[in-house]
Amino acid sequence: METEQIIMGLILNSGDAKCHMYSALESAKSSNYEEVDKKIEKAEEALNKAHTVQTQFLQSEASGEAASINALFVHAQDHLMTAMTEMTLIKEIIELRRELIKNE
Repeated sequence: METEQIIMGLILNSGDAKCHMYSALESAKSSNYEEVDKKIEKAEEALNKAHTVQTQFLQSEASGEAASINALFVHAQDHLMTAMTEMTLIKEIIELRRELIKNE
């Protein structure tokens, strides 16, 4: 896989995951938890795609292929890391909202 394809795969899929998670958070504000679960599932699928691209890159480097690391690649990795962190936090926020509703 070409470095440019890897970079775009990381950025696009990480961005999609973040978009779905923030959309899930908005749905949680309306207590639409059926929609929340669908959006979280889409976010997880997008994040899995990004992670798969990253894993392919790491495997090719580990097998001896020369890796081309540039600022855009580092930026793409930042997108993935941020998406993973935000997903964890947003899931926690949504879970707190669910618990608050149960306790009302």
